[in-house]
Amino acid sequence: MKKSGLSPILNYNINTPIVFVAIVLFFIIFTPNHLFIDLRNLASMGKLIPDLGIVALGVGMLMICGEFDLSIASLIPLCSYVFATFLMKGINPALALIILLPVGAALGFINGTIVVKTGLPSFIITLSTMMFWRGVVFILSRMAPISITKYIKPYPYFEKMLTGTIGRFPLQVIWFVGIAIILGILLHFTKFGNWIFATGSSKGAARAMGINTNMVKTTCYIIIGVLCAVVGTLQSVRLGSFFATQGVGFELKTIAAAVVGGTSLRGGVGSMLNIFLGILIIKIIENGLILMKVPVFGVEAFIGLAIILFVIINNFTQRQMT
Repeated sequence: MKKSGLSPILNYNINTPIVFVAIVLFFIIFTPNHLFIDLRNLASMGKLIPDLGIVALGVGMLMICGEFDLSIASLIPLCSYVFATFLMKGINPALALIILLPVGAALGFINGTIVVKTGLPSFIITLSTMMFWRGVVFILSRMAPISITKYIKPYPYFEKMLTGTIGRFPLQVIWFVGIAIILGILLHFTKFGNWIFATGSSKGAARAMGINTNMVKTTCYIIIGVLCAVVGTLQSVRLGSFFATQGVGFELKTIAAAVVGGTSLRGGVGSMLNIFLGILIIKIIENGLILMKVPVFGVEAFIGLAIILFVIINNFTQRQMT
């Protein structure tokens, strides 16, 4: 359950902000020629982080609720394919996005309904739906990319709004931060947010308090579905194409980002601020190591070690607080 004061925002975990600052300072100092703070590098990071970050915000909130969603790796390309199909049918891209949002919500609703109705572990259910929807995407697209550039060009305002820049500042960052603020308010300053923490802490106790835990979990899945629709659209517009492999690997990286942000794998513990910082930490480590010319496979190894370290530190901190 949430507490009053500052704790609802940090949720007892000051480790993440401290590590975030330490990692930023490390890469500022040790990347060759201080490339980490080069404006071109920061702009590049600003374009790439929201792809993972936006959906990771929803995944982190679901983890606080005590559940997981691996299906995002397939929901993102599926939403991207639907968006491209709408464009090929001659639908205005802005209208196509508006129509796509309830499609994403429906996909999330399916996940949530199966999880709460069967009572089976969400890890297994969403792994299964990930494989199912991936197969659907492969069949529908025949694994062929679909260029959407010619459908977007007549609507430059739409491309500018989603993936444009102000100087070198990517507008995707505004979407990322804006969604983080909205979800942060929902999680920490509303009754529904209290229900999320209560459900993740103890489903039985939450039900005894009159909370409809099935509704809470399903709503969190719906939010993730909507975020997948947003990310699928952002990626497609930025790349100028649909690719069947969009989002591959996101299912584990989003969980990793939430864990790095101090979210408990058992549910009931976490904060949107720390999830946001956890996303940045994962991407900063990835970017910084590449700038330091660490081989790609070496980057993955370092990130894996970092996640293990964060889990150990966060578990230790939570035990000390209880």
